[in-house]
Amino acid sequence: MTESEKRLRSLKHGLTSRQVSMISIAGIIGAGLFIGSSNAIAKAGPAILISYALTGLLVLLVMRMLGEMAIAEPNSGSFSTYAGRAIGPWAGFTIGWLYWWFWVLIIPVEAIAGADILHTWIPAVPSWLFAFLIMLVLSCTNLISVKNFGAFEYWFALVKVIAILAFIAVCVLGVSGYWPLAEVSGVGHLASNGGFMPNGFGAVLGGVLVTIFSFFGAEIVTIAADETANPKAKIRQATNLVVLRIALFYLLSIFFIVSLVAWNDPRLTEVGSFQRTLEILNVPGAKLMVDIVVLVAVTSCMNSGLYTASRMLYSLGSRGEAHPSTRRVSGNGVPTVAVLLSTLAGFVGCFINYAAPGKVFGFLLSTTGAIALLVYLVIAVSQLRMRGILEREGHVFELKMWLFPWLTWLVIGMISAVLGYMLLSDSYRYETLLTAGVAGAMLLVGLWRNKASGHLYAATDGNQPAR
Repeated sequence: MTESEKRLRSLKHGLTSRQVSMISIAGIIGAGLFIGSSNAIAKAGPAILISYALTGLLVLLVMRMLGEMAIAEPNSGSFSTYAGRAIGPWAGFTIGWLYWWFWVLIIPVEAIAGADILHTWIPAVPSWLFAFLIMLVLSCTNLISVKNFGAFEYWFALVKVIAILAFIAVCVLGVSGYWPLAEVSGVGHLASNGGFMPNGFGAVLGGVLVTIFSFFGAEIVTIAADETANPKAKIRQATNLVVLRIALFYLLSIFFIVSLVAWNDPRLTEVGSFQRTLEILNVPGAKLMVDIVVLVAVTSCMNSGLYTASRMLYSLGSRGEAHPSTRRVSGNGVPTVAVLLSTLAGFVGCFINYAAPGKVFGFLLSTTGAIALLVYLVIAVSQLRMRGILEREGHVFELKMWLFPWLTWLVIGMISAVLGYMLLSDSYRYETLLTAGVAGAMLLVGLWRNKASGHLYAATDGNQPAR
């Protein structure tokens, strides 16, 4: 096989139907739910439920828009490809590279979090060694075949789902007074300690900014579905399951937490919301159980992050927006160069963190502060324009955005308002400006490339270069 033939090999349908189904169900369950939710609760009190509901509604609408486009044209580049076609090549280039930048910085964050847990169990092994070992193992599994990613992610997702269902079952018994070890019962904490909204509605809006990053990752299924035998069906299923996932995993879990734990409990932010709830219910081994689940969650997030970053880089290469080598696909259907480069970026992030703790890597991580919102904004604008393009081509839609274009415009307005609030807020201005700086730099490169090449964007299936 010639070198050019190797480069033109496409991704394979290596993910099974049940793997993609489980990824779609548990894709939004990360460490942010198990640990990060405590900071959101401390900020807004029990009214954090409103924050999660508002954020969930936004994600639901965004996923519906993305689902409409992804079912029409399944593609490993997902929203980046749609942005390139609907808005312009500069948009696809910019948002694709921003998304890759986000995940290659999140990969070392998750590896470091998992390493810290393992280090507490085995203090003799330094944390940095655990971090590098975690990254090495998962990068190797991603390099061998997409089946390995699917197998690992399936079991990671299953553990997370079982853990949350068990947590909810225990909390139901606790709230109803049937949990024998509990010291408290009922939902009294929903209105005590200053009421349901102790810090005002402004804190609820601030809670939206904290919670929105917990949901980021729901869009991964539109990327993974392209490597399964029936991508349209999987994307449709994932889109329809968004409401169930948000209601069950987030709203119900948080409801029980704020019912059983005082929002101003000092240990809430010290040990995390799930652990503190289990402590109050006197569940034996609460810390160990939560540590195990969090370890699985961060490892799962890193596994998904490496997969997603590599597929986005591969898609950029397929469209001529990254080095041609990133298009190289192995006989097993793995974009090897894209995986290796994404892994290398993660290793560099780990090295920087341990070499200069709290300095350079913290600065780099701050540049991702508003990327999730920018991705959602681009999805909304793309869908607004893509509908007309597909209708002119005579496309018959299998899934449509509700109340188009009014809800799409509402989402665009909501996201723009949140970005404006972040820019004006002392708490979020720094991260917003850094994100804007990185996005602006990538945008300038994209505009320069577009002008230099002088070509219009060519819609592709994600596996061939733009012509």
